[in-house]
Amino acid sequence: MCGIFAYLNFLVPAKRKEILEILINGLKRLEYRGYDSAGLAFEGSEIDQNDNLIKMVKCKGRVSMLEDEIKRLENVNYEKEYKIHVGIAHTRWATHGEPSSVNSHPQRSDLDNEFMVVHNGIITNYKDIKSLLEKKGHKFESETDTEVIAKMIKHIYDSHKDNNISFRECVELTIQQLEGAFALCLMSRHFPGECVAARRGSPLLVGVKSKAKLLTDQIPVLYSKGRAVLDEKDHRGFINPQRCDSTTEFHTVGEQSEVEYFFASDASAIIEHTNQVIFLEDDDVAAINNGTLSIHRIKRTLDESTVRDVITLKLELQEIMKGSYGTFMEKEIFEQPESVINTMRGRVNFEKNQVILGGIKDYMSEIRRCRRLLFIACGTSYHSAVATRQLLEELTELPVMVELASDFLDRQTPVFRDDVCFFISQSGETADTLMALRYCKQRGALIVGITNTVGSTISRDSHCGVHINAGPEIGVASTKAYTSQFISLVMFGLVMCEDRISMQERRTEIIQGLKKLPEMINDVLQMNEKVNDLAKELYKQKSLLVMGRGYNFATCLEGALKIKELTYMHSEGILAGELKHGPLALVDKAMPVLMVITRDKVYQKCVNALQQVKSRHGRPILLCSKGDEETMQQAYRYIEVPNAVDCLQGLLTVVPLQLLSFHIAVLKGNNVDCPRNLAKSVTVE
Repeated sequence: MCGIFAYLNFLVPAKRKEILEILINGLKRLEYRGYDSAGLAFEGSEIDQNDNLIKMVKCKGRVSMLEDEIKRLENVNYEKEYKIHVGIAHTRWATHGEPSSVNSHPQRSDLDNEFMVVHNGIITNYKDIKSLLEKKGHKFESETDTEVIAKMIKHIYDSHKDNNISFRECVELTIQQLEGAFALCLMSRHFPGECVAARRGSPLLVGVKSKAKLLTDQIPVLYSKGRAVLDEKDHRGFINPQRCDSTTEFHTVGEQSEVEYFFASDASAIIEHTNQVIFLEDDDVAAINNGTLSIHRIKRTLDESTVRDVITLKLELQEIMKGSYGTFMEKEIFEQPESVINTMRGRVNFEKNQVILGGIKDYMSEIRRCRRLLFIACGTSYHSAVATRQLLEELTELPVMVELASDFLDRQTPVFRDDVCFFISQSGETADTLMALRYCKQRGALIVGITNTVGSTISRDSHCGVHINAGPEIGVASTKAYTSQFISLVMFGLVMCEDRISMQERRTEIIQGLKKLPEMINDVLQMNEKVNDLAKELYKQKSLLVMGRGYNFATCLEGALKIKELTYMHSEGILAGELKHGPLALVDKAMPVLMVITRDKVYQKCVNALQQVKSRHGRPILLCSKGDEETMQQAYRYIEVPNAVDCLQGLLTVVPLQLLSFHIAVLKGNNVDCPRNLAKSVTVE
């Protein structure tokens, strides 16, 4: 949801054309997050021969349209070389104000572009700040909440410039007035060659590229001292900054001072430039001045780290490229035989029937003593918890609650010290899930993170966790992350019952079933053409019902979600046991009904639901077990899936629904990787 990318080169000569290409390519790497407009700002303009001017380009639409706008700029020398230069760029997903060039980022402080800001998140008190600034004479040109940030910084700078206030201090003063969530990156004509970034509740990282070896693998956090000053006219508290209590400047590079810095919302935007990154924490202010990076905070809390680690990313550029596939989603669906292997690699010993989860190993005794297990997530991640709830109840013999994070927070659900709370998120930055995590952590529960992103906020804020190792997922509609989350939770259940004699036969059955999974998923993918034929029959329909029960109910929920996300058709995942309690009224010969019926404990109950659909002239499309002739004879159309262990069957039945939603979307001409109105990482409530 929205994307920030910024680039600063210090004593590394680069032509303006090269700088703009870096900024545009950074935005293209962030397109998968979802957006409706884009923009950038860069230093230097040939107008009036004043290099302190800042040029801004913005437009509604895709990054490619922004690229075209840049080519049409006048009075810009693309061959001019800069040894020191700052540029910031952004893809916006509209919250305050409809998509337009005026509402796009960067937002500016005034018509002279004195301060420029790009922003992810939502400022909840922006109306109060806007009202105050309007009284001070500031004129607003957009409908965004972001514009108040740029104008507040200018207001503070104008009030304190006689005291030689620094750019960083202006930003520190400003963010203390902001409520809500934000990741910010800023530049200013008053501070050429400098860049300041800050975050609270929205992800942001800094990449460092240098010819010299980094001097250290940690950056110390500096704390600024200050006192509150009340401006009676403003009725607001401002902080009067003083120099930080440490005078040591931290240089990130060795004797050579040539260095490039990259700010980004996630690592995919910078991996082509560097794999050395620092993940910023909430309320960090990162400032680059004279080629030196420092990280500051206004106040210190008791449990926070006093350093920020320089992390070496293992992400490879080819992992975020489409390769021979036309779309990222198609690539990620077909990567699932490999991604499930990566999730299990080094964790499951199929010869000894052992499962080891190193990320939670030290906490297992505490987890086994808990009162109940809570699984909290949103969207597809929530469905992965629903898919494994029955198995976890069986293997752990504990109460298992599965909660939607937003509803969990709305209810102010009671949480106790002997609860264990699992937070599942592909990105590790989902806003509702993160807020629920903090809610539970404050109440003393043990926090376990299940994420796909190393260094994400959820992975850092958890006591322990499991990295699902699915690899980068670029398509907005999650596919391989779902199956990897599913398997990660199954592995957790297997660890929980490893010392129970009564469970050993069941454990062995499941572990050997996991061993066969990659081959079975590959067999399902071989039916791609058959699924495509079905899509050609369904793509003109207005609605599609997906029914099942037992272990396959989560497949119905997830399949219906994929259809909604990608095809914009109405689709509903229905528990077959509830068919008579309302949904049956929807069934007639015109309503497509897809039913998941495999040979498990609830098979006969599913057949009963099938008969009810047929008796209302429904024409059921069945996902059934391979070779089940009896069931196939009752179908209008059918797709076979291999027989797996009952609790793992959902990993196979979900793949045809992923393919079906993909093919219907393609037939409709929809953007498969970036569905309308949706974002990959939902970082606002």
